Amino acid sequence: MLLGIAVCAGLAFTAPAAALGTTGETEAPADETAPAYISGLLNPNGDGEDSALPPLSANPETLRVEATDELEAPNRPSMQAGSEKQRAQGARAAKAECTKADFAAASGKALTDLIAASSTDCINTLFSVTGSQAAQVFSEAKMVSAANALRTISETYPGNNSTSAAQFVLFLRAGYYVQYYNSASVPAYGNALRTAMTGALDTFFANPHSKDVSDANGETLSEAVTLIDSAELNDRYLFVVKHLLTDYKASYDSSWWMLNAVNASYTVLFRGHQVPAFVTAVAADPSILQTLRNFTVTNAGLLQTPRAYLVTNAGRELGRFLGDPQVKAAAKPHVKAILDGNSLDGPGSALWVAVATMADWYDRDNCSYYGICNLQEQIEAFVLPVSHVCSPSITIRAQEMTQGQLTESCNSLLAQDAYFHAVAKDPGPVPGDINTNIEVVVFDSSDDYQSYAGTLFDIDTNNGGMYLEGDPSQANNQARFIAYEAEWLRPAFAIWNLNHEYTHYLDGRFNMHGDFGENMLTPTIWWVEGFAEYISYHYRGLAYTEAQNLAAAGTYKLSELFDTTYDHGTDRIYRWGYLAVSFMLNKHPAEMQTVLGHYRSGDWNAARAYLKNSIGTSYDAEFAGYLAECAAGNCGVELGGEQPETNTPPTAAFTAAIEGLKVTLTDGSTDADGSIASWAWDLGNGETSTEQSPVVTYAAAGEFTVKLTVTDNNGATASATRKVTVVGDEETGPGTGGENTWEIPVCDDPDTRSLGQVCGRMERSGGEGDSDYLMVWVPEGTPRLTITAGGGTGNADLYVGSGGWASQNNHQGRSTNAGNNEQVVLDWPASGWNYVTLYGAEAFDNVSVVAHY
Repeated sequence: MLLGIAVCAGLAFTAPAAALGTTGETEAPADETAPAYISGLLNPNGDGEDSALPPLSANPETLRVEATDELEAPNRPSMQAGSEKQRAQGARAAKAECTKADFAAASGKALTDLIAASSTDCINTLFSVTGSQAAQVFSEAKMVSAANALRTISETYPGNNSTSAAQFVLFLRAGYYVQYYNSASVPAYGNALRTAMTGALDTFFANPHSKDVSDANGETLSEAVTLIDSAELNDRYLFVVKHLLTDYKASYDSSWWMLNAVNASYTVLFRGHQVPAFVTAVAADPSILQTLRNFTVTNAGLLQTPRAYLVTNAGRELGRFLGDPQVKAAAKPHVKAILDGNSLDGPGSALWVAVATMADWYDRDNCSYYGICNLQEQIEAFVLPVSHVCSPSITIRAQEMTQGQLTESCNSLLAQDAYFHAVAKDPGPVPGDINTNIEVVVFDSSDDYQSYAGTLFDIDTNNGGMYLEGDPSQANNQARFIAYEAEWLRPAFAIWNLNHEYTHYLDGRFNMHGDFGENMLTPTIWWVEGFAEYISYHYRGLAYTEAQNLAAAGTYKLSELFDTTYDHGTDRIYRWGYLAVSFMLNKHPAEMQTVLGHYRSGDWNAARAYLKNSIGTSYDAEFAGYLAECAAGNCGVELGGEQPETNTPPTAAFTAAIEGLKVTLTDGSTDADGSIASWAWDLGNGETSTEQSPVVTYAAAGEFTVKLTVTDNNGATASATRKVTVVGDEETGPGTGGENTWEIPVCDDPDTRSLGQVCGRMERSGGEGDSDYLMVWVPEGTPRLTITAGGGTGNADLYVGSGGWASQNNHQGRSTNAGNNEQVVLDWPASGWNYVTLYGAEAFDNVSVVAHY
């Protein structure tokens, strides 16, 4: 993804949310024509000034795919094959009958019958109607008819879509969306629709089945919650937001759509600040502030899970009330309480940053009250301690990278220069470009990217990375791209989109005149993103199978692809962009150089005229033949020449098996293009070893830092470090007969669920079938976690895990002895929060629990 500067489109804070097709908050409709920057995303076109707009709401998840991909929602329950009606709707969506003209022609009962008979996929296409057709489809009278039908359906809503409630909600959402973007064609809606909408939503939310916890209900519910905002009824339905945040529980977690409904409640709050009645309502009854704060406390255990966004969004939206003068005084103590209860370097770091960012934005003059003065400097110093100069033109700043990883990344970038120039055949930097160096910022994971990058660099983080070119003609400008390690590929190390984003830098410096805003004066996205994909895949020697698969469909003509903008969908922007670029580079290199000559001089109109008039449709037939070749695996010859061989550094790794004071260290290091030649161990006790897998016996119990450095057959090195804790042979733990005989203190954390190293929680109790929840924060690299329970009376079983609260059905270790003497040992437990549950096989009382790692 490429942005000239990190800007936010003003519309992002006022327009109705787009169709829910992928991530829930900010989606393009199914036919890929609606803008992708609604409701909190950056304007991808980069147009507009770097205006001072508030921090954005977080998106539900961070993309863990190429910048060319989107994170997709699961299939709608309404579209799953099941009932005869659902099959009929699915057939209708696939046939030509699902046309916008039908909706333009129908009215009254004919319209509501058409909506009910259509699929949600069919209704989704209506988000893209424009002009006179928009006025025909979404007149106020038709919207009133749809709202009245939704009210009637809602009276007997069964908790699923068998009565087509989702279609009516989606139709109404589309109407508000289209009216906003086509206000010249569709007049503003009035009181008639507002009255009908309140009747429909009142009835829906009053139906007990609207609270069912299931995907079947969640689909319609999440759409209805978003419709609250579309209709600007944010104040009237604050009770819905409170219910969702208060009622959220673990049973929601298995339903993507229920989670989406909870997250949609933040949209109601986020944009409610622009509805005067909403702010007045909160000022009169500020209980939503307590609801949000309670959510962050009750669900703190989510912060180390994929559902952390629910908690950070709650904190963020609480902090946003600092921007409302009527509510600010009431919000301040809640914001301070969250900041005081969490820290930048603790398990609640993501929440702390989210809330601190809001306080810094809306109440910076009182930064000392919150303890957040110099916030950006605080976060930057903590999060990005690594700085490594690859060359005069490339510097890497990272959260955590080994020397071997830094060397490998530098080598990849530096070698890409020659490949790029061989393909682009450029004459040197474009006139006026003095972006002589780039800063590569690497976060340790996609979660860290989402937690910190927005605050540090004022960017949206619902993407696979971002290049910020700035103004390349300014001497103090710093070109930068922001990325993260692909943690899902571990133990392999990879910076996601490293070569794609670096191509943007090189392309901007050697092919595209001026800054990003100038580059977008005419449609150039086919080249900008297509070329980044081309270099990224071909330089790495990878087949672009996703593009090859699309080529077989022959969806687009070459002449159409020259018109691609960021308003189009992922496949067209990136994969079809790649196909267009590959075709021009391979089949018509001279014409491509003509285009690039215009790009390099900044003559955008000349380039556009050449593409649309001189080339026009003349290559469309040839392009169709090329697509068939590419689909068969022949997408063109290698244009970058043979690349010099470079030595890939080794990867150091080892495990530690602990028996009392004896530790067996087992080497697991690898070298992708050679072999490990030597091993050097620092055992942490003053001793060293050069064996491949040594055994060490420590003199006494304690924690020792073991470091392994390996050298490959070409002299490259890499290191790995782990902490090893040995406890000796002495038995420790709770006594018997109901007495606590541990000589350890009670943990002093005010959260009585929190365990710690060398402290315990005593006097735990519960009834038969009850669960008593505790948690322990485990540092990264911890080799072993031991949870021991004992003492007291009754029979409590012990469950331990890292993926949310441990239970009989969700755990990584368990101990179910008779009585309360239980112990669970996890080797190499997950870093972050681990969750401990005492489950009452029978009622239990006065049980003690200790963690040791």
